[in-house]
Amino acid sequence: MIKINDLGPAYGSVKSKKRVGRGTGSGHGTTSGRGSKGQLSRSAGKSKTRLGFEGGQMPLNRRIPHLKGFTNTRKEEFSVVNLCKLEILEDGLTVDIDTLLKLGLIKDKRNKVKILGNGSFSKKLTVKADCFSKSAIEKIEKAGGKAEAI
Repeated sequence: MIKINDLGPAYGSVKSKKRVGRGTGSGHGTTSGRGSKGQLSRSAGKSKTRLGFEGGQMPLNRRIPHLKGFTNTRKEEFSVVNLCKLEILEDGLTVDIDTLLKLGLIKDKRNKVKILGNGSFSKKLTVKADCFSKSAIEKIEKAGGKAEAI
C-alpha cells in the first residue's frame, strides 16, 4: 500500500543545484565556472553590466537599423474582385460573399469585399458586397442588375 510519506518525484526528474566553489575535485572549484579574468569573473561582474552590454562593442540593438514608420492595427483589409471575373456566372443569380468564396475569387471570409469595375460586364446579377467602386455600380446597373451594399 502506498502512503503519502512514500511519494516522491520520479528518478532522474529532479536535478540537484550546481554547488560552486567546493574544491577542484567538484569540477566547479577555483574560478567557480566564471573563467579566469575580466569584468564578468569579478564578485559583482554580472550586476555591474547593464542589459544588452557587450563589453564596449556596439550593442546589437544599435547595430540593427531601426524600422521607419508604424503599423496601423486598425487598417481595414479588403478582398478585391473585378467585375470581369463575375462574367462566368449565369444571369439572374445573387452573388454574395459565400458565392465568391466558393468560386475562389476571395480567400478570406473575414475581410471586407470590394467590387471594382475593371473589364467588361454584361450579366444581370444581384451583387451583394461591402463596397463598390462608382464604375462597378454603373456597369452592374447598365447590365440590368443590382448592386447592394451589405
